Amino acid sequence: MNPQAAIRTVAVIGAGRVGRSFALACAAAGFDVVLEDVMPANLRRAQEEYSDLTAQNAGARGKLAVATTIEDAVREADVAVDFVPDELESKLEIFCMVDRMAPPRTILLTPSEAQSITDLASCTYRGERCFAVRGGLGFAGPVRLLHPAGAAEAAIEAVSGFLRTLGGDVRVEADTDTPNLVKNLG
Repeated sequence: MNPQAAIRTVAVIGAGRVGRSFALACAAAGFDVVLEDVMPANLRRAQEEYSDLTAQNAGARGKLAVATTIEDAVREADVAVDFVPDELESKLEIFCMVDRMAPPRTILLTPSEAQSITDLASCTYRGERCFAVRGGLGFAGPVRLLHPAGAAEAAIEAVSGFLRTLGGDVRVEADTDTPNLVKNLG
């Protein structure tokens, strides 16, 4: 299986500075991107930056579309990446919303230096398709791609291939955390 072929459409939740940069990098790499944010000004800025990008470089590019709801953003997504604050409540809220609204094939990816992907995945119906990224998120540097036990091998290949396409030096690692729910019962 060609990992890059598994991911064509990327939903980016959060169009702040980092989310917008990530969305533009995905579009520049040829992926179709749907960008969502609660702030219309962030979406307008992203559209302007995308127009500047395509004007400077007329080569083959992915498309950038904007959405005003998470549901619209993830409707056709192969992977959904959130750029919400790295706080448990924020991450859980986004994971639960995307899990409920996205097609079953959609992979959930979150940049997080603090949250356990094992904990986040345990709150979804697609734990085998949940990943955390620690490091440069594909922007030409070492990236740790963490997955919970039982992650689908095809999803691991797809996400690591996707991040490599963006220029990341990807190191896949199993998350060694036990879900807090299990820790608290023991």
